[in-house]
Amino acid sequence: MLKLLLVTLTIVAICIALLCIKILLLPNGKFPNTHVGGNKAMAKRGIKCLQAQDADAQKKTLKKF
Repeated sequence: MLKLLLVTLTIVAICIALLCIKILLLPNGKFPNTHVGGNKAMAKRGIKCLQAQDADAQKKTLKKF
């Protein structure tokens, strides 16, 4: 049981290290922006995140009054 736990923790640690390799090795390494608002392809199509769409809708509603 203990051997299985150690093997599992080792595999998880290796996976985390491989996922973070770019962040750890580059001087200005940072996590990629995966938010909808940070995606250039979606911005070209006019797709925004829900919060931005809601804010735009509220501004349009307030302008009517």
